[in-house]
Amino acid sequence: MLTLKENYLMTLRGEQPEFIPQYTFGPNPGATERVANHMMEPSILSGHRERGGGRDIWGVNYVSTESTGNALIPDNSEFILSIDDLPKWREIIKAPDISGIDWEQMVKKQVEGSGLDRNQTAVSVNLTMGYFQTLMSFMGFEDGLLAFYEEPEAVHELLDYISEFYMAVADKCIDLYKPDILTFMDDTAAWHNPFISADMYREFILPHHEKWAKRGRERGLLMTMHNCGKCESVLDMLVDMGINAWDPAQTCNDLEAVQKKYGNKLVIMGGWDARGRLLEEDVTDEEIRQSARDAMDKYAVGGGFAWCGGYLVSVGDDVAVRRNIVLMDEVTRYAKDFYRTH
Repeated sequence: MLTLKENYLMTLRGEQPEFIPQYTFGPNPGATERVANHMMEPSILSGHRERGGGRDIWGVNYVSTESTGNALIPDNSEFILSIDDLPKWREIIKAPDISGIDWEQMVKKQVEGSGLDRNQTAVSVNLTMGYFQTLMSFMGFEDGLLAFYEEPEAVHELLDYISEFYMAVADKCIDLYKPDILTFMDDTAAWHNPFISADMYREFILPHHEKWAKRGRERGLLMTMHNCGKCESVLDMLVDMGINAWDPAQTCNDLEAVQKKYGNKLVIMGGWDARGRLLEEDVTDEEIRQSARDAMDKYAVGGGFAWCGGYLVSVGDDVAVRRNIVLMDEVTRYAKDFYRTH
């Protein structure tokens, strides 16, 4: 039987695996023992997360929120850049000095501290939560979205500056990680619609993802993209860039049409959302289990699919924790033998 890593990489390569892999981009009770991928990023970029909040490398203050299980979000009471300040962003936004870092020691310490068995677990490397999201973290959505229209030249210059920093970090450490996968992130959409048009994505955001993708293509690495919400309008660009899989591939998108268009060339890591009946107080364990089976029956036949989904658990929400355990128990059971029976 294939290892979780081997099975997952088969899926990303567009092959039908032995069993349906499970993928998570964050904590998901009940899934941890079956997840084949471990995401890493240079520790100089993640200090605020390790501290459970505080300022990131750009000066954005992050706070934890109970409703998301203590996930971190930018503090919306003190954005560091306004629409009026944008033309003079160089006076405010300063990339950290990375000239004195011992990159080899940093990566070695991080990898050894993870305790990973590289034969069993695939390693992906990520640098940033995304360029659209970074701009929103600086400015908030009101000023951030206005900036694309009112100060496009300044936005281009600022994103170029941010991108140059992240690519300098990449060139220092990417080969030290010896990754299997490069991971991209940028939540450019809400449930019902994108925050920006496909044309605006192509103009402002895509060039910076393309720089990271170029590193992946040069090294023959697999690549995945995290983009929540209704973002199907940008998938052509992602596939052309070399993205192999998309998470969390939420059901607000026409996932059947996506699979018909791309086949296994773009792996759907998602296809399940806790919505509607699944959130009702009297939903039964069997209904939760059936919802998992239905999603896999719908999207996993022939490959091109990985499970990525779960209940969002707020602090102290024992009901959601228990539902997640039920859900992931069924996912593990059904995924194991799926390709023997379908």
